[in-house]
Amino acid sequence: MTEASTGLVGIHGLVAGEVTADVAETAASLRRLTVRGVDLVRGTLDDEPPLGAGMVLVPWPNRVEGGRWALDGVPQQLELTEPELGNAHHGLLARERYSVRERGPGRVLLAAPIPAAPGYPFHLATAVEYRLSADGVEVTHIIDNLSSRPAPVALGAHPYLRIGDLAVEDLVLQLSAGRALNLDDGHIPRGSVDVTGTPLDLRVGRLVRDVVPHGCYTGLEVVDGLVQHRLRAGDGREVRLWAEAVFSHVQVFVTDDFPASGGAVSAIAIEPMTAPPNALRTGDSLRWLEPGERWTARWGIRLVG
Repeated sequence: MTEASTGLVGIHGLVAGEVTADVAETAASLRRLTVRGVDLVRGTLDDEPPLGAGMVLVPWPNRVEGGRWALDGVPQQLELTEPELGNAHHGLLARERYSVRERGPGRVLLAAPIPAAPGYPFHLATAVEYRLSADGVEVTHIIDNLSSRPAPVALGAHPYLRIGDLAVEDLVLQLSAGRALNLDDGHIPRGSVDVTGTPLDLRVGRLVRDVVPHGCYTGLEVVDGLVQHRLRAGDGREVRLWAEAVFSHVQVFVTDDFPASGGAVSAIAIEPMTAPPNALRTGDSLRWLEPGERWTARWGIRLVG
């Protein structure tokens, strides 16, 4: 196994056999993943990832309504990074550049601190390792609480999956999810529903063109400690996103406006998350790290067939 360079500052090329990847320091984002010549994610080598492509989302994924939440009864106000909807969006590192802590054959470990900030008065050390496997990539997140008090954390990732040049809308999406959150116009949950017998039931698969374009799902089936979501092609190939059971929610976002070299294209993000939107405010599925405690969580992408 060898390591390649893209020649671009802040973009790290990884090679392991027939698997290659590009990882950017900005938002520790996965920008390219190719297995046996088949592209598995949509991305870019631009400094700013479009539509959050490949970003790490920490210390919360998705949104906090109005950027407001309460800590021990004391109101907290986060910066509104989604001003059009009035939300705090995708955590505190979506625009930050990570530093390289370690590099090796087929792997890179990136790290970034989260200092105490308005609306989030905690100090965390975060890191993410990308390690290539025989058929894809394994991603490990590491969070240490350097604060003197317990810190609420959740994390997620934002990959846009694909199978080579096949049209995304013609692929079949299969999610192992028994419930869907009711999202309002600001994409904030207002309860949940059983998906059985509804267009939100993706357990046996549905063409991407027929998928609700913005949804969040839970009640995930866990097999051997993992949840798995699939994007399938008619020729039998599938790209599979797997995650440890702590990734109890998955966000799906379908767009016709993903920027590409030939113009906008259709794309689908399948986002593993350890908590739902608005978790800082509701407390749903938050992980409270004790001072000095470390938390690790894993997910990955692989090509099958």
